[in-house]
Amino acid sequence: MNAQTDPILQLRHASVVRGHAKVLDDLTLTVHRGEHVAIVGPNGAGKSSLIRLLTLEDYPLATADAEPPLKLFGRVRWDAAELRSKMGIVSADLHERFTGGPWVAQTAAVEVVLSGFFASRGVFDHHEVTEQMRALAHEALARMEALHLAAARLDRLSTGEVRRVLIARALVRTPEALVLDEPTTGLDIVARHRFMERVRQIARDGTTVLLVTQHIDEIFPEIGRVILLKDGRIIDDGPSSRVLPGPGVAEAFGGPVRVTSEDGYYYVRPGPQPGPRGASAL
Repeated sequence: MNAQTDPILQLRHASVVRGHAKVLDDLTLTVHRGEHVAIVGPNGAGKSSLIRLLTLEDYPLATADAEPPLKLFGRVRWDAAELRSKMGIVSADLHERFTGGPWVAQTAAVEVVLSGFFASRGVFDHHEVTEQMRALAHEALARMEALHLAAARLDRLSTGEVRRVLIARALVRTPEALVLDEPTTGLDIVARHRFMERVRQIARDGTTVLLVTQHIDEIFPEIGRVILLKDGRIIDDGPSSRVLPGPGVAEAFGGPVRVTSEDGYYYVRPGPQPGPRGASAL
């Protein structure tokens, strides 16, 4: 396989131990280019640990298999800065890093986007910013309908506006994949829907989207595959139209729930899912 056909993500019997606990347990999955996927589970399911694999903050345990437990874009070894040019990641941790300190929070939105070229939390004197970079930063803000925020300080923006700026930062180097970790946390109902509509457009424009979430209503129509996590293990993996109406969601979240669909979005209602695993509730 070559760089254009290798899967974005390959896990093969991948396990991660933190302390004395196995936070990811024997995960095997592959995500291909153009395949929009949601990884869904409650707090403690292992979603954050999976993100740490993608950011190279954690590494899976070695296995006896000939194949390595983790490959990104067909490769085992990456320089983190090089990887960021191919996979943009927006997480709650990233949001906190940009809004938690007074100096960074006072940075203009366009400078935050420009920092994506350098994998830094700001633009510093030793960074060489070209006119082309500035043009690309403005294009990325425009993609997120946030161009009017370019000169605004981060600490003057709403949560949703900051999230759009951070996604523009992730997109500024035109990555092949965009990983979103709980992207609508802190947004109200209207802002959440508007935000996810912008993410839908990113998916339609050709960027592979990997959504990591505990919120079923974040799963937009272009996501065709759902992977359910519980206690660090995959308990179901398949088409959204099969997995979400089936009993796996109730198993993952530990309570009786029913998932319904409207206009391609999914919604959780109280009550048991009807039918055996794989049967449709729609």
